Amino acid sequence: MNPKFLSTVTPVIMAGGSGTRLWPLSRAAYPKQFLVLGQDPYDQSSLFQQAVRRLGSLDAGGISLAPPLIVGNEDHRFLVLDQLREMGISPMAVVLEPVGRNTAPALTMAALQATAGGEDPILVMTPADQTVTDEAAFSATLQRAVAAAADGSIVILGTKPDRAETGYGYIRSAPEAGVQGEHSVLQFVEKPDAATAARYLAEGVYSWNCGIFVLRASHWLQALGQFRPDIAQATHAAWNARQTDQVFVRPDRDLFQAIPSESIDYAVMEKCPGSVFPIHMVQLDAGWNDLGAWDAVWQVAPHDAQGNVAVGDAIISNSHNTLVHATSRLVGAVGLQDVVVVETPDAVLVADRARSQEVKQIVGTLSAHQREEYALHRKVYRPWGWYDSIDHGPRFQVKRIMVKPGASLSLQMHHHRAEHWIVVNGTAEVTNGDQTIVLSENQSTYIPLGQVHRLANPGKEPLEIIEVQSGSYLGEDDIVRFEDSYGRS
Repeated sequence: MNPKFLSTVTPVIMAGGSGTRLWPLSRAAYPKQFLVLGQDPYDQSSLFQQAVRRLGSLDAGGISLAPPLIVGNEDHRFLVLDQLREMGISPMAVVLEPVGRNTAPALTMAALQATAGGEDPILVMTPADQTVTDEAAFSATLQRAVAAAADGSIVILGTKPDRAETGYGYIRSAPEAGVQGEHSVLQFVEKPDAATAARYLAEGVYSWNCGIFVLRASHWLQALGQFRPDIAQATHAAWNARQTDQVFVRPDRDLFQAIPSESIDYAVMEKCPGSVFPIHMVQLDAGWNDLGAWDAVWQVAPHDAQGNVAVGDAIISNSHNTLVHATSRLVGAVGLQDVVVVETPDAVLVADRARSQEVKQIVGTLSAHQREEYALHRKVYRPWGWYDSIDHGPRFQVKRIMVKPGASLSLQMHHHRAEHWIVVNGTAEVTNGDQTIVLSENQSTYIPLGQVHRLANPGKEPLEIIEVQSGSYLGEDDIVRFEDSYGRS
């Protein structure tokens, strides 16, 4: 293998998922890929950060990595940057999807971005919401996959099933392995029913589809152009009308909405066997799991002698194979069998563990009824910090607000509410109409209804305030922004 083929490898992390089946911990505004779900107190990395770190391990063995390329939701752009900043990583680009169009358009935009400088790198694409228990084995497998892609193959990672799982897609491959441990892919199979999954397990020639692809950028663009020219043409049109803002790359919103929504598998991979595009599978044995539902979280977590998993302040008694995840208070569970209990400050889920895939139906109902719990936690993260809605009632609401050092909220006003601000920690710079004042701990101010105002943190420590809102309407959409550092309208 010629080393020049390994001169450019671009990690691509798909971070646009919604994670509905891990509700109520995962919400539309803060989905599972940005959550810390591991049990290791010494590793508080989110799933997204773990994905970035795993692909970063390829920077060895003669492989030279480009900076990571992220494809994600426009609404999550500051979560992506904040979590990369925690790792000390600067991305090649963060491509922002204005709406979800599945993974085929997302990978196409990544390929277009990666080839914008005239190179044709090997793309190593992974979803942002998976876990592995053996990162060294994962890295070694990826290196074999990169070598195979350098020789012209489209490569997918598959892992041997250890149970009759109905929540994963499957790959049927030739039993004998060739160069680099590749197996020829014979067929892709979508999520089966229980009886079919049991047959796949017994036959021994099927692997779980990990959704991790390794291929040259040009090979993806050529294959998509042959199999789905409609997606290729529509994505190119949205890309050609893109706008760039520092690391953010924004395809044209209207043109992007016109792209057909399709997955990588349906659009291209399922059509590759028997075509001019050779596709191979490299076997992954690294404790892979995609954490698609609460049952998967239970599968990978450490168990007690009765098979129970307790996270947070949870006490489990006389129960078996049960997961209790407590976020904000003590949760006790007695006499449960194969049950999931997940507590957050504003919602509690109780589910049969075997039916945890059906949590998405609860999320669908919340969305249909426009319930806030569909999208937001009680504690809501913003690019400047966060706020926690700690109490509310008729015509009032109380929030705890944290502003990062050097950050500020937008210059804004409200039509329907007044606000009282009390500083409990740090220093606040307050614009209140024509006045700008500085407040320290235990000092307060009043923002009348209709007054233009801004809250900023000029200090080096986090600023925390208590905000008491009063008025006829207290919704977050009662904000008129005049200036904003984060590009929000």
